[in-house]
Amino acid sequence: MAVTDRIEINPKVMLGKPVIRGTRITVELILRKMSEGATKADLLDAYPGLKPEDTNAAIAFAADTLAHEETILLEPRDKTAEG
Repeated sequence: MAVTDRIEINPKVMLGKPVIRGTRITVELILRKMSEGATKADLLDAYPGLKPEDTNAAIAFAADTLAHEETILLEPRDKTAEG
């Protein structure tokens, strides 16, 4: 099952944030709860419509998104030149 089978982006649902398909549960919510220490079991208990595959898809979606990010490093400004 592909991530896109479980995640959808629809401007009419949660202002276009990525959500678990057919719900209003955002990928961000799942990741934030997990970063705060929630387990997959905790999430499944708290959100009855959620399936184990959904939490995996949220993590995969985040990884895929970050894999396509471009990082631009800027040189720090020279404070002595500011006068």
